[in-house]
Amino acid sequence: MKSLYVDGHSLMHRLPVRPKLSALLLTSLGLFFVHQPLVLALSAALTGFVYFTLGLGFREALGRLTPVLFTIAVLGLFNLVLLSPQEALVSVLRLVAILFLAASVTATVKIADFIDTLTRIFVPLERLGLLKAADVGLAFGLVLRFVPEIAARYESLKEAHLARGLTVKPHKMIGPLIISTLKDADAIAEAIDARGIRGQ
Repeated sequence: MKSLYVDGHSLMHRLPVRPKLSALLLTSLGLFFVHQPLVLALSAALTGFVYFTLGLGFREALGRLTPVLFTIAVLGLFNLVLLSPQEALVSVLRLVAILFLAASVTATVKIADFIDTLTRIFVPLERLGLLKAADVGLAFGLVLRFVPEIAARYESLKEAHLARGLTVKPHKMIGPLIISTLKDADAIAEAIDARGIRGQ
């Protein structure tokens, strides 16, 4: 499987995992209280600068975010119809800023470190009997692990359609994509259970 992690020596790479996750959480929450387009535009520019200087080529960096950016653009169009132009702009800039920061965090944290940190964070809740900290960390880790795999599988399906001279229509690829992903998920779940990794 591919990974979202990118080798590098940037400031984001050198920061410990917990401060990065805390910054992502606090920034995401804080931006929802900001309604000035200029402030949000500066925030998007700053987080975008951080993301595009992590060591990825511009094309690859943009390619990673294209599906989400497309979704944000569609959401912006809906908001433009339902809300005022300024409100639509505010929502788009806010989401783009959060996206760039989240992508920066996932690109500079190894899956193992991510799982370990989240497991430690959720230990107090485990002591209260609310959840299994290891299971939560594993679930988040698997989500991060599957994201690039699903994107790569989508690209493979698109290339297969083009090779056959077929028009690429996303709604026709959703079914095969979901089925193949669920099959992999079942196989991984069986492997996890067979090794007794999940908490009992």
